[in-house]
Amino acid sequence: MSTPRIGLRCDAGPRRGVGHLVRCLALGEEFLARGAAVELFGTVERVGWAAAQLTARGIPLHPGPDTPHGLVEAARTHRLDAMVLDSYDLDPAGAGALRAAGVTTLAIVDGDTRGQDADLYLDQNFGAETGTAGGRLLAGTRYALLRDSVIAARPPAPRVATAVGRPRVLAFFGGTDAVGAAPVLTRVLLGTGHPMELTVVVGRPEIEAELEEVTPGRGQTLRPVPPTDGLPALIGAADLVVSAAGTSTWELCCLGAPSALVCVVDNQRESYRRVVAHGLAAGLGELPELAAAGVTGRTARAAAARTLRGLLTSPRRRAALSARGWATVDGQGRARVADAILSRTGVLNR
Repeated sequence: MSTPRIGLRCDAGPRRGVGHLVRCLALGEEFLARGAAVELFGTVERVGWAAAQLTARGIPLHPGPDTPHGLVEAARTHRLDAMVLDSYDLDPAGAGALRAAGVTTLAIVDGDTRGQDADLYLDQNFGAETGTAGGRLLAGTRYALLRDSVIAARPPAPRVATAVGRPRVLAFFGGTDAVGAAPVLTRVLLGTGHPMELTVVVGRPEIEAELEEVTPGRGQTLRPVPPTDGLPALIGAADLVVSAAGTSTWELCCLGAPSALVCVVDNQRESYRRVVAHGLAAGLGELPELAAAGVTGRTARAAAARTLRGLLTSPRRRAALSARGWATVDGQGRARVADAILSRTGVLNR
């Protein structure tokens, strides 16, 4: 049986964030575990943590072709059986060009396929439609892509209701916090006045500088930490997690973490609304309103603080979120996606 050769096309950077890279890495780990050769094509700039993830896994990094012709040439040069495309910026014609060249193509999307003609589409968002794309769509959290470290940390059961006087709270907003959510939500959290041990993952030096200006209240502590491979352990130790409504949502669900989410960019809005409506996480609103000046900002922050105060004081509410999230994401999504890709290539190796 031949060794499958898989390409991952995505980018990461301070303003782009690392969400695309993280989910591609999760799928890459699955293929590596099956003995496949995995290579990444793209830019990973000024994000040392992200580059270290590739090095640790032995995944080579190559320049990312941006044109359909460039993608086909890269696939031929590296003798790829399949290419995973995870980008909002690439020319949509790239998927069709790869297919025409005989390369099985998976396009990871968030609702909008952008006109790509791929063999398979993956939309891992909760409630994604299943009746479209001619049976080529892998839809919903059943296909959520999670890294080894998350799957290994998944508890055997969701949290139980446990009263704590000084809850441990973790706040993180992606590998770079590209939109600067941490200072805003840190102030809202501390503004609840509730005692807490707050740990905030700091993605950039500018964020750390802002947090240095924040003073915790009575019974509150604030601990900034850099991006870390130990995030699943931090999540597991927290009584409440506050995060952006991006790819980390599925990690939080898999780990059964009681969570409150913030919609930080437009393409998160639909998934955010579905997740909150179904009780998988609490909703704190949208970042532009939370960060706004005047009445709009004060109203949004006050509403978010009420939600957070309710979670901090209610073990039952936190346990209910944990149970629904844990039951929704089982950690086996990447195996299902890899099976689908390999069955299309005809190189099924498991």
